[in-house]
Formats: sequence, structure tokens, C-alpha cells
Amino acid sequence: YSATLRMQTPNIGDLEEFYREARALYDSDPDFAAKARETVVMLQRGDSHILQLWKMFTKVSLRHCEAAYERLGILLTRDDVCGESFYNDDLAVVIDDLRTAGLLQESQGAQCVFPAGFEDKEGNPQPMIVQKSDGGYLYATTDLAAIRHRIGTLGGDRLLYVTDARQAFHFKQLFTVAQSAGFAPEAVSLEHVPFGMMLGDDHRPFKTRDGGVIKLVDLLDEAAERAYAFVSAKSPELPEAERREIADVVGIGSVKYADLSQHRSSDYVFAWDKMLSLDGNTAPYLQYAYARIRSIFRKAELADGALADLSPHVEAPAERLLAVKLLQFNEMLDVVAAESAPHQLCAYLYDLAGAFMGFYEA
Repeated sequence: YSATLRMQTPNIGDLEEFYREARALYDSDPDFAAKARETVVMLQRGDSHILQLWKMFTKVSLRHCEAAYERLGILLTRDDVCGESFYNDDLAVVIDDLRTAGLLQESQGAQCVFPAGFEDKEGNPQPMIVQKSDGGYLYATTDLAAIRHRIGTLGGDRLLYVTDARQAFHFKQLFTVAQSAGFAPEAVSLEHVPFGMMLGDDHRPFKTRDGGVIKLVDLLDEAAERAYAFVSAKSPELPEAERREIADVVGIGSVKYADLSQHRSSDYVFAWDKMLSLDGNTAPYLQYAYARIRSIFRKAELADGALADLSPHVEAPAERLLAVKLLQFNEMLDVVAAESAPHQLCAYLYDLAGAFMGFYEA
């Protein structure tokens, strides 16, 4: 495989297939599993050949991520990325500092921390392993180094970890150890922000027709295609390029909004028809209201922000309802930020769109 890589750079599909096959072999072949663990240690120690391959894999993966970022309007760049390798030089220091703090214990050859209050069903202490018996480090080690960097270097006072809800135990342990070791002062808030799963019609994790894990870019492509059929049926007179542009906005907006409008820790069923509907709490409903607002401004030849103070003119019930709802915006942003709850902002925007539609009809 290494010889093949020297001749050509793999694409993301190659890497995914390689990972699937390697994972199956790891689970079935003890010799391969041992070699894989050795390779991780070699990577962490800076082996030049392993490092060269890793850099190639990282480049391909990031390029794939960036294509999704561009379509979603996400502003992350390479400068914003600090992968596990960023903290590599600090991992041995983390181990030494945990030892100095009196928190490190050896268990079956591995270096562990046994934070208070973490036990299994039999009441045995649950360790957090920070260095394996072969000298390799784990996610926990990197996460501890990252906490120190984010607080000490970046000046973070509130760290949010947005991951699958199934990682809740890991973060609870991690935060406890970080605070016990003095890596995170009491004034710093460490918060796990868990999210649930996207399910198919069968109420099982959403997958492709052949049972594979669906890629985000493929999901966005299908959303745009479905929206294109919807737009073409509604407005066939529009030029194709314009219909494509509208379909991209509607389709991708629908995927984003469908996810954000659910309570983030809940599992939910992914349903195309509901997501692309013009009725109910959906992106197309909000987009339709927005298009109407822009139309009013164009026809009135008003610039954005031209209506700065309308209070003397708010008289009709529909006007008052809309004005009161607009005044709740800042308060709603505070709630969303404090609780990491985007679904509350979506619910507010849906109510706001409803208040506007009532105003428009009146």
C-alpha cells in the first residue's frame, strides 16, 4: 500500500475503503492489531515515513472537509485546525505533571488516573488511561493537553465540546481530571454539548440504500437535487441557472435547519418531504418569509436599516405582535448562547416568520 501511495495521492473514497478493511483486520487478526498499535506509537514519536503518510491522509481529509464547509457557509480555515498532532510535544509533559500532582497510578503496565466518583457496576474504580503499556498516548492525554492550551494560550474561559452523546462519560471523567490536576481553574467552564443521532424511516441510524454510512456531501447533493425538482415544478419559467442557485440555497438550508431545529440531544427521523415543505417549522417557510421582506424593501426602495425607529407608528394588532416579537431577539440570543440550544433560536425565528406573515396579510 505504501508503494502505491508513493505513485499517487489517494482520494477520500480510497481512504475510507482502506480504513474499513483495516478495521476488520484489526478486529480479526491479533498480529495486525499489534502492528497497528505499534504504528500509532511510531507516529507519535515522529517516524519520518509514517509521518509522511499521515500528512498525505490529513491533506486529503481536510480537502474533503473544506468542500463541505464551502457549501455550508462555514468559515473555518486551515489556520483554525489543531488536530491531535498539534499537542504531541506536550503529551509527555502532561504525564509528568499528573505524576507531580500525585494523580498517576500504574495499572497493568499502563499509566492511569483514578478520579473520585467513577466506578463500574461492581463498584470498582474506573480509571482514565493516559498512557498505554507500550508508551502510546490516548485521546484522554491529547484532550488534557488541549485544555491547557485553550486556557493558558488562547485564554478560553468557556470550552464547549460538541460530540456524540455517547461520549458523555469520557468528558465527565476528563473534566474532573483536568480540574484535579489544576489544568482548568474553577473559573473556567468545561461543558460537554452532546448531540443525538439522525435516524432513517426505520428509526435506526440513517444509512445509504446499501447500508453504508451516508456522507454529508452526498446528503447535500441530494438535498439540492430534490429542491431543484421542487423549484422547477413551482417556477418552470425561470432560467435553469437561477433554478439551480435557488435549489442550492433551499436544499442546503433545509438540511441545516432540520438539524438545528431539533433539540440537539434528541434522536430524530430524517424526512425529506417534511424538510422541504413550505408549511410548518422548516427552512423553506422561513426563506419564503425572508423573500417577501426583501421584496417589500425593493419595492419601497429602502436600504437595510432604514426603518430604525418605528415605535410611533405601531398601532394595528398585527404590527404590535410583530414589533414585540422582534424586541425578544436579543434576549433569545442570550438564552441560546447560555444553554447551547440552537433549537430555541429556530423556534423563535419560526414564530417571528409567523408574526410577519400575519402582518403581511393584514
